[in-house]
Amino acid sequence: MQYQIEGMDCASCVGKIETALARMPGVSDIRLNFATEKLELTLAPDTATQASDIEKTIKSLGFGISSSPNSKSLADNDKLLDSQQWWQTRKGKQVVGLSILMSAAYIIALLFPDYGIWVFAAAVIIGVFPFARKALVLARSGSIFSIEMLMSVAAIGALIIGEAEEAAAVVFLFSVGELFESIAADRARAGIRSLASLVPKIAILLDPQGKQRNVPATSLQVNDLVLVRPGDSVSADGVIVQGTSNLDDSPVTGESVPVVKTIGDDVFAGSINVDGVLQVRVEKTAADNTIARIIDLVEQAQASKAPTARFIEKFSRYYTPAVMAIAALIIIVPPLAMGDEWATWLYRGLALLLIACPCALVLSTPAAIASGLAVGARRGLLIKGGSALETIGQVDTVAFDKTGTLTEGEPRVTDIIAFTQEVSGIQNQDFQGQGSQNQNDILALFASVESGSSHPLAKAIMSHAEAANVVVPVATNASATAGKAVHGTVAERMLAIGSPIYAAKQSVISPKQQAQIEALQNEGKTVSILFDEQSRVALGLIALRDELRDDAVEGVAQLKAMGVRSVMLTGDNRLTAQALASSLDIEWEAELLPEDKLRLLNDMKNDRKIAMVGDGINDAPALATADVGIAMGGGTDVAIETADIALLKSRVTDVAHLIALSRATMANIHQNVIFALGLKGLFLITTILGITGLWIAVMADAGATVLVTLNALRLLRFKGSHSLKAPSKSK
Repeated sequence: MQYQIEGMDCASCVGKIETALARMPGVSDIRLNFATEKLELTLAPDTATQASDIEKTIKSLGFGISSSPNSKSLADNDKLLDSQQWWQTRKGKQVVGLSILMSAAYIIALLFPDYGIWVFAAAVIIGVFPFARKALVLARSGSIFSIEMLMSVAAIGALIIGEAEEAAAVVFLFSVGELFESIAADRARAGIRSLASLVPKIAILLDPQGKQRNVPATSLQVNDLVLVRPGDSVSADGVIVQGTSNLDDSPVTGESVPVVKTIGDDVFAGSINVDGVLQVRVEKTAADNTIARIIDLVEQAQASKAPTARFIEKFSRYYTPAVMAIAALIIIVPPLAMGDEWATWLYRGLALLLIACPCALVLSTPAAIASGLAVGARRGLLIKGGSALETIGQVDTVAFDKTGTLTEGEPRVTDIIAFTQEVSGIQNQDFQGQGSQNQNDILALFASVESGSSHPLAKAIMSHAEAANVVVPVATNASATAGKAVHGTVAERMLAIGSPIYAAKQSVISPKQQAQIEALQNEGKTVSILFDEQSRVALGLIALRDELRDDAVEGVAQLKAMGVRSVMLTGDNRLTAQALASSLDIEWEAELLPEDKLRLLNDMKNDRKIAMVGDGINDAPALATADVGIAMGGGTDVAIETADIALLKSRVTDVAHLIALSRATMANIHQNVIFALGLKGLFLITTILGITGLWIAVMADAGATVLVTLNALRLLRFKGSHSLKAPSKSK
């Protein structure tokens, strides 16, 4: 069963609801997400507990509840939340009402001093009633040490000892504090809700006759054809079937530069069409598009608790009763042991009850984690939970797979060398000396022989020939020797393309040519030789290499500046690995089988935290073995499901940004914890000494909660550049 909860101001509200539901027969698997206010639970079919009982219990605790049959209902719920101003909410109305009541009390007390205490007493009773009622409900449901209970006891106690005016101030300030907490909490949730607003509500559907009609984007089905005009947002994940345009994918991937896309290219719901007119075939429904999956992933991540959050929650369960015990001792010991006035120490003990509230402390971690996850999602860094966000900042070694991670994953032609001019009759024109003409002729012959092959190297050569606009002659009698060479007849001459070892056996390669081959191989390039099978003459070579990503060098350098060691793990040959590693200034291990990678990762995990970065498919075992698995997957389903973190932009520099974001988040949490405990400790001392009283205690508690939330919201402006440095030795 799924519900949407309203009115949760801080993370301790989650505990109140979970405690109450856990006591109900037949209710299990309770999962309540503070950031999204979404409740999921399992209700046994044969239990006496009904759905209406669940709703009644939650409403009795002072929270709103509505059915949420759609797991993506956050966007719909946002309409209601955004339509209400603070004074229209239940807590807003309560604050306005108390403001009027307090103003009237002060005016009456000023005009009729003898009746002032009675007017303030009436204000306290009226104002504290809803909190006291909620406190009793919470106590019956298992949450005895609630802030409502502490505040009610403190206010009523102050009223009993004759401090009616201050008791009224406590009730009013507490209400104002709760309102501020509610506003701050809703602001913290705005990050994830803003994702849902990226997808347009209306789509232009094209029928088989080409007629256009506006339909809700949520109604689109797979294989529907939609029109996307310049300036429109793409209404669904799909494939372009007509048109070419620049698309701004920044709402989805965070990539700020528009990308040219044409027929056959994938597009994402929420991307902005810059200039062309596109027809797109829908491939995913609204509930399964990229934005929906990002929202679902972030919601799941926010629901999972980081280790620090779990520790603080456990700590707070002992902290509150401990402070209450101290308050009781402060009330009892001085009057009994030193003969002091009971009223004085009762007042100070009541103030301590308010200081005991753990709201700010409990909120310190989830508020920062939620902000960190939201800012990561906006930048295309999909982090699967608070634990992953916390752990990635602790890693001191990042292991990279080579192919598709540090490199583009596709070989490219880097060198074309002609060995001889003996190509008469093969091309329509003879070589005219050395230079680009020779290269084009050799490239044309390579492309001709490779035209019937589907090998990645063959595709790279064909693509290069097409880009160079060379005329490719037609080859006949195409065949292949498995794992060794491809063959073809061009202009009645039998040609073959093979590796240097195979070509050396089938043709004559001079020492000079061999030196050229070895020099290219030492640069980490794969060399293919073109030779005439009849004359055994080597005609030329083409060298290819899977080139480094544009940001690979920068990404590794950033990690080094942050004090993080980088290691490249690859199954490729040692020469290729060494050449690429020297360009990156990175440690490396080559010619590794999958089990070798696992062994190395396990060895490294013995004394350090390890993150593994791979493509999310071939590296699945290694991603699962590392402390944190990071998939470079462009948002694919496999990448998102395999690892702890997925990088939508597939940029190496995003690994450094992840670590910087984690460190900033943990620093924010530490600030929050120190601030919450420090402020409470300070006012605990001043209260015992009689320097501060009840209303200051309320302001300290509510203020700490609001300021902790606001501090966590600073992460939403996180840029990352200032954190790209090594941590200090003290850490």
